[in-house]
Amino acid sequence: MTRQIELIQQQLQDSIDLKKIVQAQYSDQIWEIGRVLSRSLKQGKKILFCGNGGSAADALHLAAELVVRLRKGPKRKALPALALPTNPSLLTACSNDFGFEQVYARQLEALGQRGDCLVAISTSGKSANVNLACQVARKKGLKVISLLGNRGGKQSALSHYKIIVPSPDTPRIQEVQITIGHILCDLIERHLSR
Repeated sequence: MTRQIELIQQQLQDSIDLKKIVQAQYSDQIWEIGRVLSRSLKQGKKILFCGNGGSAADALHLAAELVVRLRKGPKRKALPALALPTNPSLLTACSNDFGFEQVYARQLEALGQRGDCLVAISTSGKSANVNLACQVARKKGLKVISLLGNRGGKQSALSHYKIIVPSPDTPRIQEVQITIGHILCDLIERHLSR
């Protein structure tokens, strides 16, 4: 039993240590990204989210926090946020007709407008469909914000703003990314309530 407890404690400690590293390296950048996202929303633009697997789940989660609310408190209006992985018919039709790498690019072609923001979430930065989405977003005049892991991959160079969680461990990266996502949603709520 002691070994199992040690394993649990080590995983929790690894998560804490990684968050402390990100806290020291990226607090200013997180604040700046919060301002960029808030400014876009104040100008009547929207935030689009994408990712694969667990990152797709985070995209849905964060879009919901903005449309509904993050914290209880004074009522606020719903904010225009959209998670691109939500429509199975669209995803499967696009994958069948154009290939999986097009599933987000095609949606950005239809929905993205100059001044919107794309929040692209990836633990590796190597996903072809997310990278293509970043390219299309940039061409259309969207700000590309990436939450990345490991070394950032190709997606790093396609981003206007990026936070790279310095770890190769996918679960630990995702834990930090959702924390950053919650902080960004909190900053947006604070900026827009002023």
